[in-house]
Amino acid sequence: MTLLGFRAVLRAVLLISLLSVAVPGRAEAPETPFSQVFAQLAARLVGVVVNISTTQAIPTQANKGAPEAQPAPGSPLDEFFRDFFGEKGSQGGPNAPSPRAASLGSGFIIDPSGIIVTNNHVIANAEQITVTLSDDTTLQAKVIGRDSVTDLALLKVEPKSPLPAAAWGDSAKAKVGDWVLAIGNPFGLGGTVTAGIISATARDIHSGPYDDYLQTDASINRGGSGGPMFDLSGNVIGINTAIFSPSGGSIGIGFAIPSALAKPIVDQLRAKGKVERGWIGARIQPVTDEIAEAVGLDKGRGAMIAMIDHASPAAQAKLVPGDVILAYDGKPIDRSRQLPRLVADTPPDTQVKLTVWRDGKQHEVELKVAVANPNRPAPPPPEPEKPKPPPSVDALGLKLSKVTAELRKQYSLPEAAKGVVITDVPQNSPGAAQGLRPGDLVVALGHEAVGGLEEFQQKIATAKKNGHKNLLVRVEREGNIRFVALPVETG
Repeated sequence: MTLLGFRAVLRAVLLISLLSVAVPGRAEAPETPFSQVFAQLAARLVGVVVNISTTQAIPTQANKGAPEAQPAPGSPLDEFFRDFFGEKGSQGGPNAPSPRAASLGSGFIIDPSGIIVTNNHVIANAEQITVTLSDDTTLQAKVIGRDSVTDLALLKVEPKSPLPAAAWGDSAKAKVGDWVLAIGNPFGLGGTVTAGIISATARDIHSGPYDDYLQTDASINRGGSGGPMFDLSGNVIGINTAIFSPSGGSIGIGFAIPSALAKPIVDQLRAKGKVERGWIGARIQPVTDEIAEAVGLDKGRGAMIAMIDHASPAAQAKLVPGDVILAYDGKPIDRSRQLPRLVADTPPDTQVKLTVWRDGKQHEVELKVAVANPNRPAPPPPEPEKPKPPPSVDALGLKLSKVTAELRKQYSLPEAAKGVVITDVPQNSPGAAQGLRPGDLVVALGHEAVGGLEEFQQKIATAKKNGHKNLLVRVEREGNIRFVALPVETG
């Protein structure tokens, strides 16, 4: 075949292909598999989702003293709109009935007998809770239990016949990019279904100590709080709780409590009406790569103990500040905020084993978990001492001095202050980058408490001799302890 003949054949093939794609009047493309899945899921699951409305009295100027404090503009609650509800107060004169606030939210049924899960903030301070089912049946609900720490609540209604119920899924298997369905009651529009993907997992939005949210771009708006997030198997893997929005409407950034966190809490609320959490009495902080290098770890992992509460399980197990907890009861700790949740989920009086990094070696430590008590008193202050005032020195890029009466007065240090006090932090220094400031106390290098300045300098010299690039420094400010890693060589 000649070149001209080959080109003619090629043009003919291309023309036929274009016509086969773009012929007018062709039948519509068949329905996509995803639309079929979503439609089937929505039809099957919308019945397990309920609308929740509450009423409560609003204090009036006639029956209250000073005006109630309002949330500060720009606060985290402003940003995250945890309370997705508008308030409506009735008008009237002095003899009118007390104004009442109405709020709307969502929930879902987990037991045919009428057990319903929602957010605690949906029913907070409610005098009356009304649940509306998908068939518009309204039932009065009572609170079985609530947990403000995780923002979960459990309700009970008395239906005339068994109700459809949702099944729990495993949020631990959820991956970024997985499709999800959210069903709720946005702006009072019940049975609203939205779809999206999981945008991120293990999100910390600084709302509580156990933040581990699933982030989604499925639309969640006011009134959707407490509604379920379903995977494509129709199982609940999250409870829609918060959104990030400057306007109050969905911009595609929503957060859900993962089922792995919610289900054990719900089980406890159902069994006891309250939640009991484990406690070991160790205050922790993240382990940065710099801190890891300073203590001889391969990388930043685990949770570093910053403080130990007096007479706590951690104190009885002889854990000390500067220890890095690498594993809890056989579970590796990759991020420090994993540890509080693992401890909280442990039943009190349980014996657990910790893997701890100390002095460049791995140790196994056993302790018995106690019951968390939010009203537990603070640990007593350490024994006071009367330090002798030595001269100041320059070390680790800081100017330091022994604690004196004058410095104690200048920086409002407690009588029991120990260690050496930072008197100057040069600009653009590693210490400044770590947020150190004059008046901070350096109380230990690594695990070893700091006595005099001479001992302090000896420890730095030893670190240089051993080839350490960074030195772990334990700093105290206003009774709070944290660790920072500072370079041994400065200049």
